[in-house]
Amino acid sequence: MKKSKNDIKKYDAAMRVDAVKETGIEWHSPKSAPIRLAGMAWFAQDGLYRRMPSRPKHPLPEGVNSLANHTAGVQAQFRTDSKRVIVKVKLAGPANMYHMPATGQCGFDCYVGTEGASPRYAKTIRYDHTLHAYESALFEMESSEMRNVIVNFPLYQGVEELSIGLDRGAQLLAPPPYATPGRVVCYGTSITHGGCASRPGMAYTNILSRRLDMEFINLGFSGSGRGEPEVAKTIAEIRNVACIVLDYEANSPSLESLMKTLPEFIRILRRSHRATPILVLSRPLFAADLFSATSRKSLDERREFQRGTVAQLRKRGDRRIFFMDGADLMGEDFEECTVDGVHPTDLGFMRMANALTPVLKKILRRGAALRGTRRK
Repeated sequence: MKKSKNDIKKYDAAMRVDAVKETGIEWHSPKSAPIRLAGMAWFAQDGLYRRMPSRPKHPLPEGVNSLANHTAGVQAQFRTDSKRVIVKVKLAGPANMYHMPATGQCGFDCYVGTEGASPRYAKTIRYDHTLHAYESALFEMESSEMRNVIVNFPLYQGVEELSIGLDRGAQLLAPPPYATPGRVVCYGTSITHGGCASRPGMAYTNILSRRLDMEFINLGFSGSGRGEPEVAKTIAEIRNVACIVLDYEANSPSLESLMKTLPEFIRILRRSHRATPILVLSRPLFAADLFSATSRKSLDERREFQRGTVAQLRKRGDRRIFFMDGADLMGEDFEECTVDGVHPTDLGFMRMANALTPVLKKILRRGAALRGTRRK
């Protein structure tokens, strides 16, 4: 149905509402203290909103190098008593995906908690999805009180410039320390990347970050998580790592490719992370697995290879490597948890997080206990 001129005027006015209320706002850079930026292992080195180093020691595959500019899993965290939190952003480009909401691809969302309370979802920005630069309110509260704020960055687009607006004169303080020390590094595919969550906070790495109250590094690269040794060597540079999750099977072009890359990937990681727990996660079920014997056969072969690889390494003495069957991630009606038979909806990501939470908690506890034993 064609919009009338009045409809267009109303729409335009709605999109400008945040800018109209900009009076009394003071702007802050997320790159400056006391705001804490999480989810980027090389930010202190490069100063860029980027998930891999800008000058890698080992040449990265073209797809990984490009997709590293997407800010999946990046968060700005702080405390403030401001009634308003506004973002002003310039992205690398506008929304352009047909099967993922613009709010997930290019938007921000916000979680808010008071002292001693877990953060709860507050709001997703509203903006004109044809634009690559916009300004929008993340929340507008009735009262002024100190709150913990988590701002989740876009999943499938780069952020070139960002300012966070607070009420002029409002306090801006550092966020509380994480309850769980260390970082969980997740390497994988478009599913790890966050496709196709409706908003950033629903990517499974962001859900787990809130639940475990710890930093997650999202190294999902859509279509490009293929287990190359150069990527393993780069990931091995990350420090303060509590666990590494390898979730890249779905991008491996064949069983033979997986057989070649996985043992070598683990070997490279172990050179720098000898005591770090590693979780090998096979791919979740796809709708095609219901109808294709070929798909099921491939799934079974790849899963058993990964399970066997982990079993062999454990038999040789590596007690810090684990396997999880991705077929258990989304339940019996897994196909209903996807946009296109492959990429999860918010429901799918929530089920993935539900399945992974107890597994990661157990692995992290075991890793902490082993580190304590080693220190003694």
